[in-house]
Amino acid sequence: MNAFLTILLLIIANVFMTFAWYGHLKLQQLKVIGDNTPLYAIILLSWGIALAEYCFQVPANRIGFTGNGGTFSLMQLKVIQEVITLVIFTLFTVVFFKGESLQWNHFAAFACLILAVYFVFMK
Repeated sequence: MNAFLTILLLIIANVFMTFAWYGHLKLQQLKVIGDNTPLYAIILLSWGIALAEYCFQVPANRIGFTGNGGTFSLMQLKVIQEVITLVIFTLFTVVFFKGESLQWNHFAAFACLILAVYFVFMK
């Protein structure tokens, strides 16, 4: 249960993170944010979204870390988080930015990530 909760919280955190980092680009395309919106306003908007990300990321790491009775080592937590980040980012890009497409090298990179997960969990 601990591992499931950790991964669920990491997924939620990464959805917020992706929107904090890249959502303003889509909002600009949709004309919700004007081309001349000051950068500081975009940064403040992103920080507000990133605060929600931290509200899930920090508990995920605390719950999941073996030092707190969790299931994962720090290295395992980081690799899991990176894989989740790239999966969420890929879905975000394909769904919200229709001009972006997946290429063969993206799939090769995903294969390398799967290998990274395998190696970090290897005893």
